[in-house]
Parts: sequence; structure tokens; C-alpha cells
Amino acid sequence: MSRSLFQHKLIHTGKKVYHCGICGKTFSESSSTAHKRVHTGERPYRCDICGKKFSQNSNLSLHKYIHTGEKPYHCNICGKTFSLSGNLSSHIRIHTGEKPYHCETCGKAFSQNGSLSCHKRTHTGEKPYRCNICAKTFSHNHNLINHKRLHTGDKPYHCDICGKTFSQKTISITHKHIHTRKKPYNCDICNKTFSQKRYLFSHRRIHTDGRSHQCDGKIKI
Repeated sequence: MSRSLFQHKLIHTGKKVYHCGICGKTFSESSSTAHKRVHTGERPYRCDICGKKFSQNSNLSLHKYIHTGEKPYHCNICGKTFSLSGNLSSHIRIHTGEKPYHCETCGKAFSQNGSLSCHKRTHTGEKPYRCNICAKTFSHNHNLINHKRLHTGDKPYHCDICGKTFSQKTISITHKHIHTRKKPYNCDICNKTFSQKRYLFSHRRIHTDGRSHQCDGKIKI
């Protein structure tokens, strides 16, 4: 029996005859050599466009889609395309509502493993992202990115109606409610609506400070 035929048959039998001499992990194909690069850090495959290196040729092939703009994976529900199959799998859960990743502490479910990892920090208090200017730490990378704009003064988000600029996307979105008169934030006690969340928070104090409130905005003692 040829070596290639022998390796192919292992796919059907599920037998794992190859093993890593460092961690003991077993493989059905002779991919233990590629696996060992996890331990050695070796990255023999190099992108000829940007120079980035990879431990496996398959990862290099996927990486090249970034440069070519090729997106061979498409969603058969909405038609959106992706360069990586993993990104497509995550996207499809938006349509299906599937949330396969569960927090073992509180049971909350997530559609993506990365979201679960971020969520777990609410329980552990871990803040692995540190500002290299003031040393303040954050539990999420996007919070660090937003924070750094306080130092740089960068305001990449702008209102296309009045031109005002903002350091955070969420603030830019809520600002537009001033122009559209949209009031998406609703008081669950009196049903009064507000254009910004901070106005809703201020309003709720009326209900919690022992005074009654009329929906026309007047307060009775």
C-alpha cells in the first residue's frame, strides 16, 4: 500500500497514528510537522506582498485574500461575501440566531467565541489592554482605542448634516437624533421618550426620588 493511500484511508477510519512528541496531540494525517511549529514558532511561508509569515501554507493562501480583495464565501440568505469561511459561519448566526458559546459562570450565550471571551472579563475583572500613554487599563480593545483619542484628539466620526465631529461612533449616532428628532429611548414607567440615553437616565430619577411625575414634564410634590 502506498503512503498516500494509507494516509487517505485514515480519514475514513478516524485513526490517529501520528503524534506530537512535545505535547502528545495526535493526528490522523501526517500534519504533526505543521503542528510542531506551534511550539517552535517557525513560520516558513511568507507573503510576497507584505512580508507577513505563516506556519502553514493554507493560512498564507487565506491571508492573500486581504490583498486581492477576493471574497469567495457568500451568504445564501443575504448575499454578503467574505474572504474567510470562518467569517461566513459567524455571519450566518445573525440570521439563524444561533448562540453556541455559553458562559459557564452566568449562562449567557453568544454567537461568537470572541464575544464570549470578552464577556468573561466582566466576571474576572481582567483588563489586558493598557494605554501606553497614561497606563489606564481596559477589558476590551475597542474601549482602549476610543480612550486613546482623548490623548490624540482624533475625531474620525462626523455628522453628515452639520459637520460636527466625534471621537466615538456611538456618540455620532445619538447626535444625529437632534436633526432627525428621533427618540429611541423609552421610559418603562411613564413611556416618555428621549433622543439620548443620558436624558433618559436623568429622567428616571424623577420616579425614584419619591416624587410623582406627569408625562407632560411637570412635577408634583
